[in-house]
Amino acid sequence: MLSWDDLQFFLAVAREGQLSRAARILGTSHVTVSRRIDRLEQALNARLFERNPRGYEPTPAGRRLVETAERMEEAAEQIPVEQGAASRQAGPLRLAVPEGFASLFSQHLWPDFIAQFPLISLELITMPQILSLSRREADMSVTLDPISSGPYRSERLANYTLHLYATETCLAAGRPVTRPEDLRQHRIIGYIEEMIFAPGLDYLNEVLPGIRASIKSSSVFNQLAAARNHLGIAVLPHYIAVKYPELRIVLQDQVTLNRTYWLTCHRDVRAMRRERAVIAFLTDSLRARGSELVRPA
Repeated sequence: MLSWDDLQFFLAVAREGQLSRAARILGTSHVTVSRRIDRLEQALNARLFERNPRGYEPTPAGRRLVETAERMEEAAEQIPVEQGAASRQAGPLRLAVPEGFASLFSQHLWPDFIAQFPLISLELITMPQILSLSRREADMSVTLDPISSGPYRSERLANYTLHLYATETCLAAGRPVTRPEDLRQHRIIGYIEEMIFAPGLDYLNEVLPGIRASIKSSSVFNQLAAARNHLGIAVLPHYIAVKYPELRIVLQDQVTLNRTYWLTCHRDVRAMRRERAVIAFLTDSLRARGSELVRPA
């Protein structure tokens, strides 16, 4: 009997080229992967891989099966997920996210996540710049830029806006800011340039080419604290800064930065029922809160 589960194992080996890497992607052991491949070859009465020192290379029959299995995979992704069955699946799930998104998730989404997936042990990691999806250090990652090559897929989660923020005390200490060029006369708060791990975090060049921060931190919440303590002008997400009435928007009619959160994972992970249910949860939850992430024009 041909099993779709066995085909998922087959695709992972075909894409990764090694049992151990496929096992990490699938969250199982290389022994289990090998057994599934053997079972599939017996069911099809065909040799699907050539084993050599470099790993597993598909035979002509294997390459034909890759094409068929990928069409089945694409069709499977269109099937609506039955949330109840998926929510009963247990085990750890590691989600790597930017720091700001982690705050949003913890405050607004985590209670609903626990209610919907009570048996999933979610591990929320806020340092995606040092993690590798390919080494199974995270199952999924929320990123600021989409990935469009290799075995990884990104899908849009939500748009959000960022603006310049400062306190009245900070602004009163310097010259009036009526245009972006006036920012050169004020202290700017921002990221450490060499530690910007995604192009989407390079805010200042978009605000005013050539401007540099003089107060720097790799943490958006340290930047927020500095702005609230009257130390300078910072670029902050609207959904974070709006909670602090002492902060006012600077150049609100001239400077708005638009960004998108993307959900990225290996396509084999995307095909798993539990993970598809979690992706659907994140997408639906953020869509419902979309008006809170974008400042009204």
